[in-house]
Amino acid sequence: MAALSGAARGWGRWQPCALAAAAALAVCAFYYLGGGGETFSSATRRLRATPPAPAHRHPQRGGEAAGRDLHLLMMFTKAERSPTLRAKGQAALRSLLRHGRLGDGDALHIHLVTDGASRDIGLGLLRDLRGAAFRHQVIVHDVNELTEKLFPIVEAMQKHFSAGSGTYYSDSIFFLSVAMHRIMPKEITQVIQVDLDLKYKTNIRDLFDEFDNFPEGAVIGIAREMQPVYRHTFWQYRRENPRTKVGEPPPDGLPGFNSGVLLLNLEAMRQSKLYNQLLEPSMVQNLTEKYHFKGHLGDQDFFTMVGMEHPELFHVLDCTWNRQLCTWWKDHGYSDVFDQYFQCKGEVKIYHGNCNTPIPED
Repeated sequence: MAALSGAARGWGRWQPCALAAAAALAVCAFYYLGGGGETFSSATRRLRATPPAPAHRHPQRGGEAAGRDLHLLMMFTKAERSPTLRAKGQAALRSLLRHGRLGDGDALHIHLVTDGASRDIGLGLLRDLRGAAFRHQVIVHDVNELTEKLFPIVEAMQKHFSAGSGTYYSDSIFFLSVAMHRIMPKEITQVIQVDLDLKYKTNIRDLFDEFDNFPEGAVIGIAREMQPVYRHTFWQYRRENPRTKVGEPPPDGLPGFNSGVLLLNLEAMRQSKLYNQLLEPSMVQNLTEKYHFKGHLGDQDFFTMVGMEHPELFHVLDCTWNRQLCTWWKDHGYSDVFDQYFQCKGEVKIYHGNCNTPIPED
């Protein structure tokens, strides 16, 4: 997520999604989850019963197990007001398709979370899937339906991790990843959630392989924040605990997380007693008081705070999987330490143009 402002994500309340435009993408199977009495589970059963669209034939990777369902979720809202957002979404999708190669029998299920006004635009962008080198389906989620499910779960934490002083119903969507294990059907055991301001430089299938590297007890895969955002946010705790690693740069410090690329092991999240306890209002309150924490970046703030207390819940992705480019904090009081956070060695796999930072051309 952008390290500068939670408001920059620009979410609100939107009109329900209609089904009419789904026919425009005959190459894919489109289902609206949540409308007309449809539930996540019933829609998923229909999804599983309908074969994904066939791949446009390119050489496939060899030696891989067949039949793996790969779930990728992205947000696409208020696009009718933002040509920049549309351009970012198109660039991200095209780079994903350029490098994407799946194993025989694999299928990529793209979950598009959108509002009524943005749905048609999003489906239009996804026409590029006609040239995909892999089987695929698109599942459209209405943001209002998700918000209704999320609000009772995350209401208590919103005041700690949202911009402003109140708890707003529409802010709940910022916490989708936090509680996705409770609203997605049990048939879906793993999801990767990504921001739109990304550029893929490698095969998305390789990112799904990172699930196999989770240590025992880990439920979420996430990369470190690459700016001193949380050095700033935890200033009071750091002042009271001068020897703490909280907010310190890598490799030995705890700089916090960036949620632009998230690997969510939904099954592990469902099974983890500790993780689900941490969603309880009393636990959130205790941790925010301990760390004097007040953020504005939604799920990213929650994961960062929890990671300070329980790092065992997280598999830390290499920085090359979420190579953030924003340098805002370098010019706002932290130039002396900025490079300690911003450095990233290795060949970049995914660029993240957070805070509207241009992404390098090929």
